Amino acid sequence: LLTAGGEHYAKLVLLATDRAAYGNLSEFITLARTRADKGSYRAYASDLEGKAAGHPHLQNLPGCLALLIPSADASFEQLFGQAMWLKTWFPERAWIAVENLLRATDGPQIERIERVGSITGVPLVAAGDVHMHLRSRKPVLDVAAAIRLGKPVAECGFALASNAEQYLRPRVRLAQLYAPEWLDETLKIAARCQFSLNELRYEYPEEIVPPGETATSHLRALTEAGARERFPEGVPLAVREQIEKELALVAELRYEAFFLTIEDIVRFARAQGILCQGRGSAANSVVCYCLRITEVDPRRCSVLFERFISRERNEPPDIDVDFEHQRREQVIQYIYNKYGRDRAALAATVICYRSRSVLRDVGKALGFDPQRIDQVAKNHQWWDSGQRHAKGMLEAGFDPDSLAIQQWLAIANELRGFPRHLSQHVGGFVIARTRLSRLVPIENAAMEERCVIQWDKDDLEALGLLKVDVLALGMLSATRRALEFIASKLGRPFEMGDIEDDDTPTYDMICAADTIGTFQIESRAQMTMLPRLKPRCYYDLVVEVAIVRPGPIQGGMVHPYLRRRDKKEPVDYPNAEIKLVLERTLGVPIFQEQVMQLAIVAADYTPGEADQLRRSMAAWKRKGGLGPHKVRLISRMTAKGYTLEYAERIFKQIEGFGEYGFPESHAASFALLAYVSCWIKRHHPDAFLAGLLNSQPMGFYAPAQLVQDARRHGVEVRAVDVTISQAESTLEPPVNGAETNGVETKAVRLGLNRISGFREDSIKRIVEARSERAFDNVEDLAMRAQLNSFDLEALAASGALATLAGHRHQAGWEALGVETRRTQMLKPARFPEPRIDLAPPTEGADIVADYERLGLTLGRHPLALLRPRLAKMKMRTSIELQTTPSGRIARACGIVTHRQRPQTAKGSVFVTIEDETGPVNIIFWNDIFERERKVVVGSTLLGVQGVWQSEAGVMHLLAKRATDYSSLLGRLATSSRDFH
Repeated sequence: LLTAGGEHYAKLVLLATDRAAYGNLSEFITLARTRADKGSYRAYASDLEGKAAGHPHLQNLPGCLALLIPSADASFEQLFGQAMWLKTWFPERAWIAVENLLRATDGPQIERIERVGSITGVPLVAAGDVHMHLRSRKPVLDVAAAIRLGKPVAECGFALASNAEQYLRPRVRLAQLYAPEWLDETLKIAARCQFSLNELRYEYPEEIVPPGETATSHLRALTEAGARERFPEGVPLAVREQIEKELALVAELRYEAFFLTIEDIVRFARAQGILCQGRGSAANSVVCYCLRITEVDPRRCSVLFERFISRERNEPPDIDVDFEHQRREQVIQYIYNKYGRDRAALAATVICYRSRSVLRDVGKALGFDPQRIDQVAKNHQWWDSGQRHAKGMLEAGFDPDSLAIQQWLAIANELRGFPRHLSQHVGGFVIARTRLSRLVPIENAAMEERCVIQWDKDDLEALGLLKVDVLALGMLSATRRALEFIASKLGRPFEMGDIEDDDTPTYDMICAADTIGTFQIESRAQMTMLPRLKPRCYYDLVVEVAIVRPGPIQGGMVHPYLRRRDKKEPVDYPNAEIKLVLERTLGVPIFQEQVMQLAIVAADYTPGEADQLRRSMAAWKRKGGLGPHKVRLISRMTAKGYTLEYAERIFKQIEGFGEYGFPESHAASFALLAYVSCWIKRHHPDAFLAGLLNSQPMGFYAPAQLVQDARRHGVEVRAVDVTISQAESTLEPPVNGAETNGVETKAVRLGLNRISGFREDSIKRIVEARSERAFDNVEDLAMRAQLNSFDLEALAASGALATLAGHRHQAGWEALGVETRRTQMLKPARFPEPRIDLAPPTEGADIVADYERLGLTLGRHPLALLRPRLAKMKMRTSIELQTTPSGRIARACGIVTHRQRPQTAKGSVFVTIEDETGPVNIIFWNDIFERERKVVVGSTLLGVQGVWQSEAGVMHLLAKRATDYSSLLGRLATSSRDFH
């Protein structure tokens, strides 16, 4: 607690005795946190005297017990004053804590506490200031303290504990250190604290129900209206039955307000023209489809409502809604404004230490050189074991056998997995009927205009609190922008609903794995699967999205499915019940819902029991718990006549799903957007590229790869030009009149926002000034757009001044000649000079500048300049490799764009490199990767020798040797997407 002047007054421990007291304490914490910066408290003694503005009910925190923690240097007078204050505001609820930690100052301190206690009548209680469970954790405690203080352990001094007594000491030891009556008081305090978090009860918001309606009637009215809109020719009987079933269960469990809350948010977004789409288990709900929360037509997929809501689970359903990532903040602020910041807040996420972060923080705390720490951290990956850490230290130039290094690794290993800091959830909102702060403490987020609760999503689920997931999806932003470009091209409105289903050219493109930049099926693993699975319809895409996941892979479902799809293996079903469940995936369970349905039809599980099986399946690797289900499922299946071999095979597949099983409902939602993105790329590649560029950062590919791919598809891309470019990329009339499916393919003009570090307000002034009249020269540009020297240098270095000043060197010289400082006339001073013609930069220098300022080049690919040298080294291009017979020894070299290490790949690493003709996929088996690790992880230009494999459209190079050729790139700055 602080005084009114902000000085330290007293330190208290506050304990809640019942539900009301907990609410008071939670509000007090919220008050202290929200008036301070993120991660800090600002609590005043006057708050507990009822003087906090707007919080008079916090006076003496009714129902809370208070323990005064005396500071080590507190005088008798200070301690006496604090005790009397405590006795005044917490009558019969106050204690003075006695901490006997065998420090040099503890004896005199305890004597003062006893005198104060006898004079004031405030009882004393034994306390231990526990920070660790074992004495042996003292080094870890010291390092954690040093990390918190931001300085090495050696410089922390008295901020560290002087001994190792702050641990959970045995009762025998406590009896030797504390008076019996002090220990007795601990039991009295414990007896008074009856509150349990199980007492927290969530209540849904009320204002989403119009006057004269109930939540039940309003939800039905909205559902019926949505059903008429979704099914204009009449609601099918099966859909009508499902609607009634869902509404009955929702009413029974009283979840109507939850659905209405989501519907209200989605309705707002659509009214603002913000694309959104629900995903996850909510796509199993026909009611959600009628409310336009999800877009998965129940006639196109098999829905299982119990995956979404079950009577047995009896907890709020989970609805995830994706919004355009660049406009999601509008939705977030709508929620804050509608419910108020005292009733709505984002959930938190506890960020825990991983390999790199823990090595960095522990290394700093132990005083190692920052550059060496950085070298060590970069040499480690998230999957590395302790044995690998020692080897990494050796590669970084450290002796792994030295005591200092062993201590570094040992403490880092202890702290790995520990909470590091509290962050905000990606979009989980908690909304309450009344003050949310009486349910959970709230604090400020790092971002302005946001606040977060102090619990993460797992805490919320455990307590049954409503969480509305307002998530961000970049592809929705790109899709909306692309649709706007298409509408402009066609001269009429064009929306997602105008995209035709089952378009053959689109599926031809998908089968050819020509999916760079699209949604979900753009990764290397997906592009490898596409030529094998050959999707020809929407449901094929649903399977495609789900099958390239650890669950189906670990469960051994992928190859049987592909063999059956290619008619190389017969499809068999034990009976009609199993056929009904598995027919859509050729007898192989691919989705979580199918596992649940199998348990229902083959082992007589109730829908709720099947959902419990799903949950156990999701957590069995971490917590176990599948054992009882194995016995139950196999015994019930054999009792119904299934063979033991078939029952065990089904259970093995269930086990294979582990925690990675993918729900069909989720895949169905993603498949819709995957198809839309592919259709746009196939029929409007110009709009597709412009939409993606204007929605960065997002996606699997960097702008450089997106531009290269678009140009290979015939899209003309034009440079940033200060006399033409808008803030964002735009479409312009082409010179060559190229067409795609009878529609003119426009040229894409890069926007001014592609220039790295260029300020948004400077871009705005340029566009506004240019709208009045064209710029005469660089000086005119600088004067009318009010640009400073930094702005002019950025424009010149990016090539955006080419039209006004010529090549980069000339533009840079002219920019330097403009005096941007203001005179008393508020205009730039002019100093006329004769023009000097400078030599243009080399092609290589231009490319380097392009990558540095724009992140891409419209000139030749960097590898084109190196090709003569690489050809002498017998390095083949991507195009040449595609015609190389499978099984041949081959060499390739390219800029690294991706590195991946899937958990299901048994340690293998997949690398994609790019040359001037396209990408090359490389596989490093685990042993090869470990041998070549430093080169594979550290190279920007990677050369590989290996065996070329090409089968059924799937092509890759099996690496045998790797070489780092990064020095050939000189100053070229490239980046890669690594191990995401």
